[in-house]
This record gives sequence, structure tokens and C-alpha cells, in this order.
Amino acid sequence: MNMNVSYPSSFTLVFSITLVLALAIRFLIPKKSKGQLPPGPGGWPIIGNLFQMIMNRPAHQWIHRVMEAMETEIACFRFAGVHVIIVTSSEIAREVLREKDKALADRAEAYSIKLVSHGYNGVSFSSYGERWKLAKKVMVTKLLSSATLNKTIGDRTVEADNIVTYVYNICQSVSVTKLVNVRDVALTYSHAVMMRMLFGQRHFDKPDKDGGLGPKEKEHMDAIFRALDCLFGFTIADYLPFLRGWNVEGEEKDVREAVDIINRCNDPIIRERMHLWREKGGKATEEDWLDILITQKDDQGMYLFTFEEIRAQCKDVNVATIDNTMNTVEWTIGEMLNHPEILEKATKELNTVVGKERLIQESDIPQLNYIKACCRESFRLHPPNAFLPPHGAREDTTLAGYFVPKGSQILVSRPGLGRNPKTWEKPDEFKPERHFVDRSRDPVDVTLMEPDMGFVVFGTGRRGCAGPKLGTTMIVMLLARLLQGFEWTLPPGASQVELIAANTNLFMAKPLIASAKPRLATGLYPKIQV
Repeated sequence: MNMNVSYPSSFTLVFSITLVLALAIRFLIPKKSKGQLPPGPGGWPIIGNLFQMIMNRPAHQWIHRVMEAMETEIACFRFAGVHVIIVTSSEIAREVLREKDKALADRAEAYSIKLVSHGYNGVSFSSYGERWKLAKKVMVTKLLSSATLNKTIGDRTVEADNIVTYVYNICQSVSVTKLVNVRDVALTYSHAVMMRMLFGQRHFDKPDKDGGLGPKEKEHMDAIFRALDCLFGFTIADYLPFLRGWNVEGEEKDVREAVDIINRCNDPIIRERMHLWREKGGKATEEDWLDILITQKDDQGMYLFTFEEIRAQCKDVNVATIDNTMNTVEWTIGEMLNHPEILEKATKELNTVVGKERLIQESDIPQLNYIKACCRESFRLHPPNAFLPPHGAREDTTLAGYFVPKGSQILVSRPGLGRNPKTWEKPDEFKPERHFVDRSRDPVDVTLMEPDMGFVVFGTGRRGCAGPKLGTTMIVMLLARLLQGFEWTLPPGASQVELIAANTNLFMAKPLIASAKPRLATGLYPKIQV
């Protein structure tokens, strides 16, 4: 959804009506603070900064401009009765995600979040409590355990093979250079891996003959991204609950349509599999994540999860496994095309570690330090979204010495951390070499984790990412396979890649188109396995 639009006069009318209603709604009047709030821009009575947010789309850019002008790394914006606290420093981010982790372990309530999570079920968006703890435990110890990831390595390898052959098919022959949509390639791989891990199948319907996504998979993937855009938007109804369901800004219609599409794709598989396991005796073994979710039982032998909880957890997987991989690989290749010396170093590393006689495997990843450094640098400069999912204050607390009222939403800024000049020298430059030296110790092996919160790869703490190992594997495998299998150059007539982020999210504004030419022997490109 494009958030950078001009609103018609009818919108002004709706807002005026909203303002009148807001004045009459007692709960919108903020309670007297028990301490000094973080600094923030001046606002209107009752509605605070809500009107400023609406008139300065996209809101995340306006928020960062305000904080830069105020020269602060923590700021409080009041949207009606909700205090939204933004953090742009690694020190305060560590306080949010570690020291005050339990006090800030809730999630925000919003129309889009409620729809996507089927009433705040699942792991990503539900409130902190016993059911959430149970779902998170199953996610970490069952779905994403080392045993499960080792068991499913074959599925991921098949898709790593498939994506190389998909690009090879586009190239058609070793002597012809063809234009490749890098975003399409990354999404094809990400979606296929997610489908195999979750449902044990690559396609909902018929496979595409060239190795790409079929029509239903493309529809499914597009719906996931539409839902993601809504989850990270700033809308009036997020802060004025009595407007939820009115579709004031058009976003609610978008998220309803997106969720309906995802349900049409996911639900038949979930229902059929639940019937198989719970009424027909199941299969010999649990073969994928859906099997694991359906078969979990408590101490009394009762099934742990309802249909609604399972479909919510499937959507968690849908939205968590696609955007990071696509975004990181696309930006990294784009940066490499603008910095040929970096592309050359990455290719030399692959030649040294793996060679050209076989395809890279997951077991090679620990040795690919330069490629991992390139991925880290892309995460630092080009995160997929402006903020981590909001953390909700379960109780009154403090951050950086400021008072944080119960019910506040705390947003950690991803570009705020990654481009903070207090943390990073020349923060706007793409320099993978900066990640070879730990900032406080000696040279170390490169990983995608960032314990000091100098930037954010995977969320940490109680509400953090449950699968950083899988996320790392998918990102590094895709990038390494594409660099090993093909010579990448700028399209004919282009002098550089236009490295501009979109407004709604921080994906590359235009899909990256690049020239690719196979660089391995023909026999190393396997056949598509569906």
C-alpha cells in the first residue's frame, strides 16, 4: 500500500468528525504523568501528535526527521491516548530488549494485527501470557530446534538447487547474458523454502515449468506482503479504537483482502492435515512444521492448539520467513554492483572455500566470513522496515532515565541504530570490512547476530526471533548460490544501481534488474525438483 498519498477533502471531513468524537471520549485524555516523559514534539490537546502524523506521510520518515531536529535518541510521540516512544540508540535498545525485557514484553493492539493473528493468537503478535509462552516454546524447541533443522536440510538444499537452475533457465545458455529480476528470484526461493518447511510441498497447485512460482503462490506471496505493509503502518484506528472497522484510510480493506487470500491458500491444507492426524490416525512420522503443530499434546493427552491457533502460527511463519531474505539479498547484490571490488572479493572467497566443481552447501556457511559481512552490512544500512514490531509496556517503568507509562508502545528504530554516527564510522557507506573486527575485542568470526544492538538482524529478548539460525542459513545460502553460479553485471547502458528505498517499507523502491551469466560447468545446474 502506498502511504505517500494526498488525501481528499472527504478525509478532512472524517478527521474533523473524529476530532469532535475524540473530545467527547474520556479515555483519550492522558493521565497525569508520574515522571518526566522522553522529549517529544508539541501537540494538540487530547489528540496529541495524531494530526501531525496524518499530515506527514510516511510517518516513519517524519518521526525520524523530528528526532534528528530535536537531537535526541529517545522521543515520545502522543497519538491520542497512546504514548509511542521511539529509540534510535544501541544503548537504549539494549535496555528495551534486555534489561526491561519483561516489563516491555506486550504487543500493540490494532485492527490489522488482530486480523492477521486471528484474534492475537500465535507467537508474533499475541499478548504476553501463558498461551504465548507455550506457543513460543513449541516454536523454539520443536519447529526450529537443531534436530528439526538437521532433519529438513534436504528440503532446503532442494530449493537452493532449484533457484540456481531457475536463474540458469532464464539465462538459457552459458554464452548469453540475460536480464534477471533479482527480487523475483529471491522471493521464489524464500517462498519455496517456507512452503517446504511448513507444509511439506512447494506448490498449492500445479508447478511452474521453469522453476518459478505458480499463479497461486504469487497471489499468496503478494498477500503476505500486503499484510506486512499494514502491520507496520501508522493509522488513525490504531490509536482511536472506536474507529476500527470503519476503513477510514483504506488500509483495513487491504488487510482483510490479504488475509482472505492467505486463508484460501493455507486453510484447506491445515484442515486436511488436522483431519488426517486427529481423525484418521496420522502418518508414520511428522514430516513438516504443520505436522508438529497439529500433533502437540499436553500432559493429559489433549491437543495443545486449536484450528485458530494453528492458522495464526502458520501466518507467523508466512510473514517471518520471506521479507528478510528477499530484502537482504536484493540490497546486497545492488551494493555489490555499485562496488565491483566487493563483488570480486566475495567471488574470490567462494572460489577459495568451495571452488567451481560443486555447489555450496549449508556446511560451508561458517567459512564464508566475507559474504556474511556483506549481509551484516546490508542489514545495517537497509533493514526491511523502519521499526521492530512494537513492544508494549505491561507496567510503569523507565528508559534512559525517563518515565514510561503502562500501555506505552516502544519502537526500536532499525535505521536509527544502523546509521547512528555514534556507533558507526561513515555510517552511510557500504563497508563489509567493518564487521571483521569486534568493536571491543580482537578479530572474530563473522555471524549475523549483533549482541551489542549496533543494528538489528533478528529481534532479541522474549519477543525476539525464534529462528535466527534458519534465517541466517536462508540468507547466506541464497546469496552465495547466486554469486557462485553466475557473473552479475549492470544491465546494458546502466552506470550504477539506483539505491533508493521505498516509502511504505524500506525495500528497494524498484526491483533490482541485473545481467547474469552462468559461470559454472553446465552439468552443475540440476533439474528442477518439484
